[in-house]
Amino acid sequence: MTRLIEEVANVPADARLPTSHGDFRIRVFNDQNDLDHVALTLGDMTGPDPVLVRVHSECLTGDVLGSLRCDCGPQLDAALKAICERGWGALLYLRQEGRGIGLHAKIQAYRLQDGGADTLDANLKLGLPADARNYSIAAQMLQAIGVEEVALLTNNPDKVSQLEEYGIDIAERVPLIVGISDENVEYLRTKGERMGHVIAQEDLKNPK
Repeated sequence: MTRLIEEVANVPADARLPTSHGDFRIRVFNDQNDLDHVALTLGDMTGPDPVLVRVHSECLTGDVLGSLRCDCGPQLDAALKAICERGWGALLYLRQEGRGIGLHAKIQAYRLQDGGADTLDANLKLGLPADARNYSIAAQMLQAIGVEEVALLTNNPDKVSQLEEYGIDIAERVPLIVGISDENVEYLRTKGERMGHVIAQEDLKNPK
């Protein structure tokens, strides 16, 4: 049994992952809090052009359950599609549910939002940061998979600045505005007006 455990421990968490978008490589990275984060890559990360990258925070409700309260699920889908259309790129899936406050607190924040609070104030009412995410693990993952220069799929300038502080060369910020609906338009407006995300009010005028 001991020998079997040792053999399993030496097997890399690195495999092929065929998806509806394309045939990716999946690698798992463990952080100091013993959380597992995922890097999905497609193609060669060492080309002459910046690598198209999405750093995506876990969202059970949006990514898995199809919630319309946020744009996370559509962003994840659009990012994978964009990477496949380009032919190479990476998506990092970080275990930072609810902007880093965790699933339990996130659903508590939903309850406060149901009572009229916006997404920022709901977190503050719980005594939590508006956004508790840290992207140091993302920078480490990018360096580990050989990404040197990035075209980052994001509307969040804080994500850009944090990654740059951790030594990642961001050559370009690529907008990712998708999944706007009547259910999440106020959520997105709060992101733009109160949290500094680059979301034009023009984009919010015609939710689907």
